[in-house]
Amino acid sequence: QVQLVESGGGLVQAGGSLRLSCAASGGTFNVYAVAWFRQAPGKERKFLGTINMSGSNTYYRDSMKGRFTISRNNVENTAYLQMNSLEPEDTALYYCAARPKDSLTSPLDEYDYWGQGTQVTVTS
Repeated sequence: QVQLVESGGGLVQAGGSLRLSCAASGGTFNVYAVAWFRQAPGKERKFLGTINMSGSNTYYRDSMKGRFTISRNNVENTAYLQMNSLEPEDTALYYCAARPKDSLTSPLDEYDYWGQGTQVTVTS
């Protein structure tokens, strides 16, 4: 069973960038597709994007295209979320999640394993 730990969150000014990491342990990383979600205070957790097992294919929520990029390094057992041109509306708790299937999908209940989240705060 894989365990996931997010890191890289913090405080950033609008227009800035952050790269979040999702470190996996306890399992073979390249047998899991990985996704990123976020949850703002008082709001539902939302899908941002996902990457397949090999890292050859990604799928993003429409509003994330162009600003956010998901990648992974299966040697280092880590997935990444690069976020550029950040806006105050991007302030949220960011989660990574994994599923032992190679298809790309967005619903939360399709993902079996979750990290604890990392906080991103964007100031204007």
